[in-house]
Amino acid sequence: MGFSFLVFLLVARHVSMRRPKLFWVSAAAPLVCVILSTFLVFAFKAQHHGFSVLQEGLNPPSWNMLQFHGGHLGLSMKTGLVTGIISLTEGIAVERTFASLMNYKVDGNKEMMAIGLMNIVGSSTSCYVTTGAFSRSAVNHNAGAKTAASNIVMSITVMVTILFLMPLFQYTPNVVLGAIIVSAVVGLIDIPAAYHVWKMDKFDFIVMLCAFFGVIFISVQHGLAIAVAVSIFKILMQITRPKTVLLGKIPGTDIYRDLHHYKESVKIPGFLILSIEAPINFANSTYLNERVLRWIEEYEAEDPKMHSISSLRFVILEMSTVSTIDTSGVSFFKELKQTMENKGVELVLVNLVGEVMEKLQRSNEAGDFMKPDCLFLTVGEAVATLSATIKSQSSNDV
Repeated sequence: MGFSFLVFLLVARHVSMRRPKLFWVSAAAPLVCVILSTFLVFAFKAQHHGFSVLQEGLNPPSWNMLQFHGGHLGLSMKTGLVTGIISLTEGIAVERTFASLMNYKVDGNKEMMAIGLMNIVGSSTSCYVTTGAFSRSAVNHNAGAKTAASNIVMSITVMVTILFLMPLFQYTPNVVLGAIIVSAVVGLIDIPAAYHVWKMDKFDFIVMLCAFFGVIFISVQHGLAIAVAVSIFKILMQITRPKTVLLGKIPGTDIYRDLHHYKESVKIPGFLILSIEAPINFANSTYLNERVLRWIEEYEAEDPKMHSISSLRFVILEMSTVSTIDTSGVSFFKELKQTMENKGVELVLVNLVGEVMEKLQRSNEAGDFMKPDCLFLTVGEAVATLSATIKSQSSNDV
């Protein structure tokens, strides 16, 4: 029965989409399913043969049962905290889904206040923990609802139905209600959008699949929890293993860009120019140190004068995207500079932001770490100045 009604709902939806003048077919299909399934269950006494039907009555009040003491208080607080986080995550995810479909914005603070107030009131009337449920939101969207006033109309209608019209619906099988929800949710599956995510970012596509299959085969809460966990893992990977790129000069200009993205850019002999594209902190300072040293080894291996340490004279770090550093980041620069000096290479910093500059200056009280001739505003200025220095030294030696 559930499969048959689901096919009927999907066909009605398809007809309405192909022929907009027949919009009433999709709108009336759920009501037809409810009436027809209720009649079939009543006629064949199906409630006695395994069919689950609706129950009658409102939830009893429970404000007199609330207790803020006793042995279960700690467990209740832990459970409430976890449930609140999951319900809020689910609600925000659902709201953003429909916001992208209807082209409007979601205010996270207002949503948190609304969900919290809703659950405070619901806890006094024996309600489950509630959120912006995906199923009901999908049904509302499929029915053409545009504003939150639809929820007021729906709640009043449901209350009146439960109080006075329940005898008419007591034979309505739950399987048909499930078919209505599934048909509404199926319409929200966007294959072209999923393909677009695949082209843009493979890791985001994996997160999307985790959320999709987790919701389908486990539950909404667990599916979203898995997706959030995978996303957090991605963020941690980006923090602990920040991207460093090798820069080269675009011929005919004073612009330096990523050699991988700009094929026409060229390396400058004697210079290793790197760009660090993340804040530097305790989580990634060790990795960055090892990564810079590996860049130096690769440079010397590619250089025809690799046996001559003097072939590499300067390591330039472009720091425009390094928004902040901590004490571990300061130690990273000190250790790197010491390592460079042992190799006979000079460390040069370019385009430091204000906070990074201030912290490095505070750590440079002795004046042996940051020298004015190793700080520049642009890579082009640094290369031009240092190249002139090399030429002057060579002429003096001659």
